[in-house]
Amino acid sequence: MNRRRFLGSLAAATVASVGAARLIVDPQPRTFAQVPAGTAAATSGPTAPGSASALLPPPPLSARIPLPGGGALMKIPGDGDLLALTLDDGVNSDVVRAYTQLAKDTGMRMTFFVNGIYNSWTDNLPTLRPLVESGQIQLGNHTWSHPDLTSVPQSKVEEELKRNDEFLKKTYGVGAKPYYRPPYAKRNATVDSVAAYLGYTVPTLWSGSLSDSTLITEEYIVKMADEYFTPQNIVIGHLNHLPVTHVYPQLVDTIRERNLRTCTLNDIFLRTP
Repeated sequence: MNRRRFLGSLAAATVASVGAARLIVDPQPRTFAQVPAGTAAATSGPTAPGSASALLPPPPLSARIPLPGGGALMKIPGDGDLLALTLDDGVNSDVVRAYTQLAKDTGMRMTFFVNGIYNSWTDNLPTLRPLVESGQIQLGNHTWSHPDLTSVPQSKVEEELKRNDEFLKKTYGVGAKPYYRPPYAKRNATVDSVAAYLGYTVPTLWSGSLSDSTLITEEYIVKMADEYFTPQNIVIGHLNHLPVTHVYPQLVDTIRERNLRTCTLNDIFLRTP
């Protein structure tokens, strides 16, 4: 069973489990610019990165810190006001497009952990590449096709990371090293060793989640953001299902009300040679 079909079956199970709770209000993704007049986004959401209501700027380059040594990166070290929103996969091209538009509309800084197997990464190339080149959106390596790396041979681990690395360089002109996110957070000493040999020395996990790898309600996504959009968290979301595109105003309002600064991993940490 391929991963897209697997996600579909999980989504169906999730829909059954949430009963009468509201799921998708309409079949289209939304961005700030597309939210109807009278909603929160139309009245309070920023319309451009340079507008007076844009989100707080990222840390200055002089504030970058060394990467923590050893183990997985799960949280931004120290005390501060930073939020690293990291988004995985790319199953749904519309969701990738909507998040990219959100970044353009608001100035939000994000890190996308890419599975190059999905068409979304070529479908959205014209809109996404300028933000990647400017550094507003950073790309990380999430493997080519999202296998559990602990259940495949070492040669497959190497192939998955190398193929995705080559795809990112060829398509977007950037490398993703040293950050890689093991699918399902599955890693062991062998996986880390192979990744490090290829230059991926920082397995990147998270300290909070939107819990949207499968289809869940908009209300639950907002609840997760309320819980985990807190200072110095690395939060994982997914580029797979439409409900998150319907609650962008609530997500941005939470960030703004808490005076958080969104940042990429490259904004925080000194780059390795």
